[in-house]
Amino acid sequence: MPKQALTTLRSALAQADIEDALAYYLADAPHMVGDFVDALEIAVAHVQRAPGTGSPRYAHELDMPGLRFWSLRKFPYSLFYFEHEDHLLVIRLVHMSRDIPASLRK
Repeated sequence: MPKQALTTLRSALAQADIEDALAYYLADAPHMVGDFVDALEIAVAHVQRAPGTGSPRYAHELDMPGLRFWSLRKFPYSLFYFEHEDHLLVIRLVHMSRDIPASLRK
């Protein structure tokens, strides 16, 4: 039997990040909004099914045990999250050109 997808919760910062990215695409590239939403949903669905596949790179760098990230396809954003026994907690959606450590320390 396949593992059931975990419920995903978003921090207030993650929700604000998503809203900011959507606002950017609505204003500057409205033709990309649907593709961005699809990419975000695909990334969330992936980490819900297979949370351990996200990279732990920043967990080590920032001394945040359990932190993982998964990049969106075709967009320069990554989801940063923690896996818990019964849910995922998405803490940020970060543009990868940003200072990632500084973004995650907020």
